[in-house]
Amino acid sequence: MQNNKYLYNAVLYDQLSQFYKYSNPDLFVHYYYKHLKSMNQAASHMRSLQGAKPDSIPARVRVLHAFPDAPNVDVYVNETRILQNFPYRDISNYMSLPEGTYQIDIYPTGQQVQTVLSQKVSPQSGMLYTLAAAGQAKSLKLIVIKDDPHVPNDETKLRVIHLSPDSPPVDIAVKGRDVIFSNAAYRKPTKYLALTPMTVDLEVRAAGSKEPILPLDGITLIKNTPYSLYIIGLSQGSPGLEPLFLAP
Repeated sequence: MQNNKYLYNAVLYDQLSQFYKYSNPDLFVHYYYKHLKSMNQAASHMRSLQGAKPDSIPARVRVLHAFPDAPNVDVYVNETRILQNFPYRDISNYMSLPEGTYQIDIYPTGQQVQTVLSQKVSPQSGMLYTLAAAGQAKSLKLIVIKDDPHVPNDETKLRVIHLSPDSPPVDIAVKGRDVIFSNAAYRKPTKYLALTPMTVDLEVRAAGSKEPILPLDGITLIKNTPYSLYIIGLSQGSPGLEPLFLAP
């Protein structure tokens, strides 16, 4: 329970620091240092329990709600609530977690009777992850996706994560032209593709088809920035198919 206290405080102070990041620099710094102190306390306790190396760097983890037919949810890490009333298509800030194994439980908001999803994850020291909650009904799963923030100087890069549960594998193409990502499978992130910074019109097609199922007009890819294109929603139903561009 003591580790839960440290972890809860670390998450709370991180959220407060992000809230004040642009509106009040003094409060941003104040809460950021409180976050670091709580993370150090949590990390020390976790190392004592799990035998982690004393100089290990915490992982950074964020959560994406991509269940198209699920309500707003509460997300718990080791029985500590870290996100409340979290809506579909929202992405959290990155949260620091010491290396280890964690129980992730997702409940409908305000309930703790039956989970929407329950799964263990084991983030590694120094790594960045997106935990994408995806699927429908009885096929819900937490997809653990490694994020890579490193980009060659003055370049950009892009990858695709297909999370539409009723859609076939997809191709991503330049509008009316060549395919740049071929046969992106459900829940299987593609590799990053290095690109020249640009603004471009893209489109999503069913794999092997030339007919677009989702336009992606005016996509701006800025230098020194990595992007992940998430395809979420339903091709046959509501909410409909839509893109979600995230960095890193």
